[in-house]
Amino acid sequence: MRVFATSDQATFALTELSQVQDYFVNKLSTLSTGTQFIPVEWLRDEGTHGGGKRYEASDNSVFNRASVNVSQVQYEDKPDKAFLSATALSTIIHPQHPLAPSIHIHVSWTELKNGQRYWRLMADLNPAIEDATDKTVFNETLKQASGKHYDSGIEQGEQYFYIPALDKHRGVSHFYLEGFVGDEQTPKYFAINFAKQVIDCYIAILTDKFSSLPPPSDQELAQQLDYHTLYFYQVLTLDKGTTAGLLIHNQNDVGTLGSLPAYINRHLLLSWVEQSEVAQQPLVKALVDLFPTQQAVHVNASIKAKIAETIRAHYAQLS
Repeated sequence: MRVFATSDQATFALTELSQVQDYFVNKLSTLSTGTQFIPVEWLRDEGTHGGGKRYEASDNSVFNRASVNVSQVQYEDKPDKAFLSATALSTIIHPQHPLAPSIHIHVSWTELKNGQRYWRLMADLNPAIEDATDKTVFNETLKQASGKHYDSGIEQGEQYFYIPALDKHRGVSHFYLEGFVGDEQTPKYFAINFAKQVIDCYIAILTDKFSSLPPPSDQELAQQLDYHTLYFYQVLTLDKGTTAGLLIHNQNDVGTLGSLPAYINRHLLLSWVEQSEVAQQPLVKALVDLFPTQQAVHVNASIKAKIAETIRAHYAQLS
């Protein structure tokens, strides 16, 4: 049993984001006939401080990896904690075909005991091989969904998903609003509607792709493997949410690392060790050493558990 946050807004966020989770899973299931999305529950402190449920795609020919998670963590009974509650939808979809783009969506509501309340909204399109039309359609959706907040979201997104060590961005379209509170004109369902509009856009892109894509070439598959390696690198060296989730607790490591693609290029990752910031070089090298020495390596559940341990050990040494 999970003990949920009691504030009206946290209850609203959990109810609505859970409905968005079901909406997205149903859309993905319809799109990929035969794919099962398996529910996996996890608990924070045996449920006394919440937890979550994610839907993971079973092994299939459509998705390389797919995870749709909703969680709520609360510390209402801990007066020493500054954090009151956080309720989040976080999802990453990596299709198998290299011409079908990946997507990451995160929408969360956070409450602190000092009275601060805010949303965080993220949406980024991540193709291994860029399609200018998909990028245009996705950006137009972001503009419609965010209205006057579009420019700020794009500016923050461009900064957040930039990888200085490689002078590259993760993805081609980036939106990020941190600490968003809106104003008196902001609709109550702004964040919820934002998520649903992005989901509808992505489903439309995938529907179009799946109806016309030929079998992938070896070159396209190689490009996808390299791009997934870039994604892996960005998440584990720069993504603050992933790192914080792993450092705060170890009760959902596989779920926290649900955004990682199924396969990466170990040789390419190794080549980035010396390009990384000096403080991050030991971490990147330690991640490389978790894998066997062939080029294409599998990021399975066992490896994810080791990745989590490696990241915690790295930051423990820095502290």
